[in-house]
Amino acid sequence: MRRAARIDSNQRQIVAALRQIGASVYYIKEPVDLAVGFRKRTVLLEVKATGGRLTKSQEEFFQTYSGEAYIVQDVGQALKAVMG
Repeated sequence: MRRAARIDSNQRQIVAALRQIGASVYYIKEPVDLAVGFRKRTVLLEVKATGGRLTKSQEEFFQTYSGEAYIVQDVGQALKAVMG
């Protein structure tokens, strides 16, 4: 039986900040938490609480994905990843 996906405590704050700058944010959960559209770019974000660890499938994803994907722990990191 599959466990319910846990949402990191910082995710709501990050999503709110991204939407405040005009980004489109979608919860996709796998292989990462969020797909973010901003200024004609799509950036994938995996939100982790401080000390959070990637799953094995997420590690594999980050090793093989050739697009823009980042692991973020706070609003500042998320904004930097999305805004460049």
